[in-house]
Amino acid sequence: MHEEQVDIRTPEYVSLKFQPAGLGSRAAALMIDQIILTIINILIVVLLFFVLADDNLKLNMFDFNSVFLGFFLITIFVINWGYFFALEYFWGGKTVGKRMLGIRVIQENGHSVTLLSCFIRNLMRIIDMLPVSYFLGIIMIFLHSKHKRLGDIVAGTIVVHERRVKGKRKEKAIEKEIQQRGLRQEDLSVEEWTLKQLGTKEWNLVRTYANRFLQLPLSERNHLSKKLADILFPKLGMDMDGMTYEELENTLLLLYLVMREDWEIEL
Repeated sequence: MHEEQVDIRTPEYVSLKFQPAGLGSRAAALMIDQIILTIINILIVVLLFFVLADDNLKLNMFDFNSVFLGFFLITIFVINWGYFFALEYFWGGKTVGKRMLGIRVIQENGHSVTLLSCFIRNLMRIIDMLPVSYFLGIIMIFLHSKHKRLGDIVAGTIVVHERRVKGKRKEKAIEKEIQQRGLRQEDLSVEEWTLKQLGTKEWNLVRTYANRFLQLPLSERNHLSKKLADILFPKLGMDMDGMTYEELENTLLLLYLVMREDWEIEL
């Protein structure tokens, strides 16, 4: 059976083919996410019930209970909206449901979602949910040629099936070097939100560094490592004072490993 595909041209002028996620897979992913949110909401309501039923609170003013109830309602709204926004931004365009279904949100240029596009996409859920149960969103996904809801159209995003590489991927020479050095992604002590500040320009620098790493003479490699660290480390809040060239190299290679998860696309 022929799979529907969409062509995406990246800013690097590379043409990629993706299979857009249809209504079925997106609905199934949403159902899983809604089950998770329902459980969270029930726990919040139960907590609210026990707090308001406390004998000590009954002695307090009614205004206090009203403010407390309002606080919990706002909390429920923030959690239900923030769930999608936070996970899609910090988890490479995936929520729990999307991850289980093997789909993810990306930008139309093939790159990971940005903070702004993720915010706009999820803000538009308020409209896509109208009049009830995502009716407008479902109609848009069904009719749109790339299966986009209104939030995707406004934010410039698209939901696609994750690309699966058939067979064992050929290991790159730099990956063997990283393994020999005993480096793991977990060794990079940088917060996820900090890494999100690095964009296409920084990824191109890190990727070029990794691709040229083994071909450079030691003196040139040391110079390039120092120069790249001067550019990237301040953006990550890292102090390079006192670091040896080997430590600079290891940190930059770790950064390559981590950034590759979001920026490198299998062709």
